Amino acid sequence: MNIHAIRAIYRFEMARTRRTLMQSIVAPVISTSLYFIVFGSAIGSRIKEVNGVSYGAFIVPGLIMLSLLSQSISNASFGIYFPRFTGTIYELLSAPVSYFEIVISYVGAAATKSVLLGLIILATAGLFVPLQILHPFWMVLFLLLTAITFSLLGFIIGIWADNFEKLQIVPLLVITPLTFLGGSFYSVDMLPPAWKIITLFNPIVYLISGFRWSFYGLADVAVGVSLGMTAAFLALFLGITAWIFKTGYRLKN
Repeated sequence: MNIHAIRAIYRFEMARTRRTLMQSIVAPVISTSLYFIVFGSAIGSRIKEVNGVSYGAFIVPGLIMLSLLSQSISNASFGIYFPRFTGTIYELLSAPVSYFEIVISYVGAAATKSVLLGLIILATAGLFVPLQILHPFWMVLFLLLTAITFSLLGFIIGIWADNFEKLQIVPLLVITPLTFLGGSFYSVDMLPPAWKIITLFNPIVYLISGFRWSFYGLADVAVGVSLGMTAAFLALFLGITAWIFKTGYRLKN
């Protein structure tokens, strides 16, 4: 494995974060804080507790997951799309770097940035409400798996997109609505029976449920199912990425 190549690409991507600190870190933290203040104040005044947890604390895992998903996709998609846009991707493809090392570099950098952002948002939320993490190991595991999985999805989108507009289609029109409807701000048990069944077809529900369980021991679905779904998404996106490099889809032409 070419460790030097991986380190070079990884450090380049991380350096881009430092150059765009306002966009990469500050803006998502401010947006999430506003979500927290608005939803915590407006809805929290009507819903004091959810299954014994104050509403303000209850929505923290959902807000972290909302930012984690969107930022993982955005970071990875832009990271691989920009070299394609400028034409420098061919230099990378002709270098003595394997496809596996390229994926590790870009996805690793995107996942690192997303995890750091998630931890910053977690620390920021601690300023507003008292938090407890009953299962810290599982919290970190869900955080890492989700960041890696959706960074892979972002990598796929970055290769698929042929303009900047397409980079935003999936995060804005698919991931964000599914996250809002996936129990970020409420428990699935609060829904009518019919809507509860429909909601369970939303894959984001399983991610948020497992992540919230690591905080408070509360889950809308079994934790094993949440972990299995996360692993299934990871395997799916790995398979698609392998197919892209095997066929040269949108890379060789």
